[in-house]
Amino acid sequence: MNILMALSQLEVTGAEVYATEVGAALEDRGHRVFYVSDTLTRAVNGPVFKLRFNKRSLPRRLWHLMRLFYLIKKHKIQIVHAHSRASAWSCALACRLTGVPLVTTVHGRQPVHRTSRAFAAIGWRAVAVCQAIKEHLVTNLGVLSDRVQVIPNAVRVSAPIARQVKPASTDGRPVITWIGRLSGPKGELCYRLLDEVLDLNAWQVRVVSATPLAPRFERFKEQVQFCGYSEDVRHDMAQSDLVIGAGRVAIEALLCQVPVFAVGEHAEIGLVTEQNLAQAMDNNFGDVGQGDLRIDFNGMRQRFGEALAKASVPAALREQVAKVYGLDKVVDALERLYQDAFVDTRKREMPVLMYHRFVEHAHEQGVHGTWITLKRFEAHLRLLKWLGYRSLTFSDFAKHGTMVRFEPGTRAVMITVDDGYVDNLERMLPLLQKHGFRAVVYVVTGEDHNRWDVEDADRPEIRADLMNEAQLRAICRSGHVELGGHTVSHQKLPELDAQRRRQEIVENQRKLQAITGEPVLSFAYPYGLIDDASKQAVHDAGYQFAVATDSGPLAFHEDLLQIRRIAIFPSTGLWRFWRKIKGDYNYKRVARAKGKTAQ
Repeated sequence: MNILMALSQLEVTGAEVYATEVGAALEDRGHRVFYVSDTLTRAVNGPVFKLRFNKRSLPRRLWHLMRLFYLIKKHKIQIVHAHSRASAWSCALACRLTGVPLVTTVHGRQPVHRTSRAFAAIGWRAVAVCQAIKEHLVTNLGVLSDRVQVIPNAVRVSAPIARQVKPASTDGRPVITWIGRLSGPKGELCYRLLDEVLDLNAWQVRVVSATPLAPRFERFKEQVQFCGYSEDVRHDMAQSDLVIGAGRVAIEALLCQVPVFAVGEHAEIGLVTEQNLAQAMDNNFGDVGQGDLRIDFNGMRQRFGEALAKASVPAALREQVAKVYGLDKVVDALERLYQDAFVDTRKREMPVLMYHRFVEHAHEQGVHGTWITLKRFEAHLRLLKWLGYRSLTFSDFAKHGTMVRFEPGTRAVMITVDDGYVDNLERMLPLLQKHGFRAVVYVVTGEDHNRWDVEDADRPEIRADLMNEAQLRAICRSGHVELGGHTVSHQKLPELDAQRRRQEIVENQRKLQAITGEPVLSFAYPYGLIDDASKQAVHDAGYQFAVATDSGPLAFHEDLLQIRRIAIFPSTGLWRFWRKIKGDYNYKRVARAKGKTAQ
């Protein structure tokens, strides 16, 4: 996807570090990430555009809107992700004009006044980095609870830096390091700690901040080491006996196995331990709450001393932090949210088409409608090619993730074919090769023909041969067909006992893996019949994906073990086929069904 990260800051902030770390991880996954900001201090790979969001006069905001509109259109932006109130306000208007979904990560308390309640500017969803921010948005700004999702800070988890026995001290005093801004509420907090709390004689205090030093801090310069901006904050942390900070600072320090005294813009947590970690995570390590600064500075010097005496970071504590804040896990959640936003906003999804047999003569057609003439199938492929569709298979999703279907400038389609008939090799494959498409063929391995249809007591079908092992190897070697599981004998899984159900799934899988020499990624439920036990059995067999017929969520990624498909029938001419591949077919069908039910 093409993703635009929008920030507003004039100095290094946790939001900037978050956005650029997430952006780099998204680029590693194949996305293109663009940045627009007042000032971006961290190096990034993607293009950077300067826009002074901090200038909020009406003419400036009109310019912001025009500039964002241009950037979104020119670079085919598919998701805008804002990281500040100022940028979100302008992005919300631009996204409304362009139809592009906006996601806003809220890193701290938002100003509460009439206009912010009337126009929260969160876009499709707000991402709160902790539970307290969600409560703030819902309680103070009136944002609906289901429009706010808690996804924590994203931190790159790496091997901890080795702690130094005598970190940076030259005289044996414990080293305490403050890391953060020296402006706004954070600056006020730092000043009060230096002025009222920290023992500048007994402890060696360092301040790591990119904020220019305000005059009021000058009087501490003889006793406090003001380090300025740091290119390697983790190294500074490793040189400390104790780190003071909240939010991202606290998280990174704990991951570096450096003890943290958590105190932020709202509350004092104290020395972070396994016992108070849940509380610390709920309010972003003291940074967020339902009110102004409420910290009891009385006795805090003693509490700092006690923290220094017993400061440690047990391995279990670091593991808990890594589990919650690990970058990969957070980016997984954001990718899921991007897909939700993109699909729901457009009300379109990649069509997953379902074919069965391909016939040339009238006597082959049968009675169940699970066939299509070869001429009509080629017409379908020609239309797909003319409209610029590219076919994907599950190996693409296993390798690149489900967002690969949204690659900019292209349309994606998935062609699936059930049962594994001989005509798939002899008739379908040459047309796939001719027009440059790929398909997933779901194979029944324990039969040599469609016995389940032929023996249908009510409507017996004509016999159609299934591919044997040699034919399956040949179609697989073509590079245009990926094989998937479809049971041993095409049984109705919900009607089987647990042992038989497992046998039908697993034996079929083993046979196909022996034929292909590689893992089989996906499964198709016979007749499209699914229950919880069947889905669990497919999952237990190790399948990453499974396709249904006319059931499952409308969005492809929502349930990868019940992917909805669109059936292609003998009567699916080009007009009907075009309607089925547009992307909104299932949305319209479901809407019509709901309308009929309501009547």
